[in-house]
Formats: sequence, C-alpha cells, structure tokens
Amino acid sequence: MGDNPIYEIRDERFGAMVIGSAGLEELYSGCRWTEGPVWFSDLNCLLWSDIPNERMMRWTPDGTASVFRSPSNYVNGNTRDRQGRLVSCEHGGRRVTRTETDGTITVLADSYQGKRLNSPNDVVVHSDGGVWFTDPTYGILSDYEGHKAEPEQPTRNVYRIDPASGAIDAVVEDFIQPNGLAFSPDETKLYIADSGSAKHEVPRHIRVFDVIDGRALANSRYFCSLDVGHPDGFRFDVAGNLWTSASDGVHCFSPEGTLLGKIRVPQTVSNLTFGGPKKNRLFITATRSVYSIYIKTTGAQYP
Repeated sequence: MGDNPIYEIRDERFGAMVIGSAGLEELYSGCRWTEGPVWFSDLNCLLWSDIPNERMMRWTPDGTASVFRSPSNYVNGNTRDRQGRLVSCEHGGRRVTRTETDGTITVLADSYQGKRLNSPNDVVVHSDGGVWFTDPTYGILSDYEGHKAEPEQPTRNVYRIDPASGAIDAVVEDFIQPNGLAFSPDETKLYIADSGSAKHEVPRHIRVFDVIDGRALANSRYFCSLDVGHPDGFRFDVAGNLWTSASDGVHCFSPEGTLLGKIRVPQTVSNLTFGGPKKNRLFITATRSVYSIYIKTTGAQYP
C-alpha cells in the first residue's frame, strides 16, 4: 500500500481489508457538520444529517444529492430498525423518533423520570426491537446544533426503550459524554464511545459491556483509545473489527482492541456506515463533506 498515502497500515490484517487502488471519493460538500449516515439498500440511497443547517440530505449512486427533510429538528444520529424504518435522534426536540412507512413521525422517547432528555445523539436497534441511545448535552450547549438550555438530567446516560411497553430505562449512568454506540455482530456486547475528551481532560476511549438478556449491561471494561481526536460514531464489519471516526480519518480496531490501521480523511470524521449493494463501501461523514471508499470486508449492520 506504499503507493496509496491514504492508508496507514499498522497490522497486516488491515492490509488484507483495504484496496490499494481504491480512492477516497468526496460525494458531497457544502454542509456545516455532517453526522448520522445510514444506508437504505432497498431505496439505493444514503441519508445523513447536516445538523447546523437543520436538514437531512440524500445521495444516490448516480451522484445526485438532494434535501431529504428540512427542517429536521436538528437530527443527529440515524439508524434503521429490522422493519426498515428510520430511527433518529433529534437535538431540537430532545427526543428519539421513528419515521413510519407513510412518512409520519412517532416519538419513542423525550423524557426520563419526568424530566426532559438532554439531546439524544446516536442510536442502534437490537434484533428484539429494543432501541438503545446515548444522551449527552451537545445539542443544548449552544444554539448552533439545537437550542441552548440547561440540562434537566443529572447525568449523561445511555438508555434502552422497551419494544413492547415503550418503557425507558437508563442502562449506563457514568459517562462524561456518551456518544456513538454499536452492538457486536452477535449482539452479545455493546460498545459505547465517551467523547468527553472534547471538553475535558479525560481518556478518549470506547468501552465495552456484556449484554444481559437483551435488556441490561454488565462487566464494563476499556476497549480502546484513539491516539488522535476523540471517538464519535463507529460500526462493525462481519469479522468483528470496529471502524471508528477520528480526527485524522477512520481507525480500524481488531476484536481484541488492537489498532490495525487508518484511512486518512482530509476533514475531521464524525461518523461512518457500511453500504452499497454488497455492504463493502464505507460511507464517511466528515465535517462539511461526505466521502466513500470501497474495502474488502462487509458491514455487519441490518437491514
């Protein structure tokens, strides 16, 4: 890979996952802060959030980009449930919502123990239908990515929404600023980023928890730290490697937490997802732009 400067190979396993001739493509620019990419295979398009511009964007492989939703209520993270419905975190509404197939929006969560949530940030859906999301305060720190307000929750938590009752439980309460999260491919573990280092002198790490009966977390432990920037959003490939955002690009960690390598990106990366017909195309949101690159592995997310 010596002739391709976008790759930093730390381990031969990473060299086997990237394509030396593949280029980093800038698909769209002109945003203020891109986040929350989600691939729709059935519609053959990518959606993402442009938070400060209060809009969601759509890109199709013919190169066309258009506004998907505006105003978006400052949507940040997005995912899909197993029925293919869009699930989103809204800074502006301080809530988690689901877009139904007819386009109507259902509120899944906007409060906990009678107090408003901070500003839901990222979200994943378990195969049992449970919705798990992080709730830091980024969306209420100023009017740039939401509406400035004082937090009502005493801590920055990670929550689970029960698919049957709609009840909301705090599953982790000791993060400084919980951010990206993702289940391991077999859903036995949940990984959660703490991006508190953006504002505090603390480790810039991702922690991992065992998932108990699909409802609770146990055995919190350190998984990895970034050497540049702080972790935001991340996703897994089918082999259990974790691909995470960083200040200098995308970092890939083995299932044991070893840094395997990096894909350098010219802007600070916020999030990423796998997509394309074979789920072997990495879509990357980075500050003002959206990039993509083909790799030799495939993403583990569903549908």
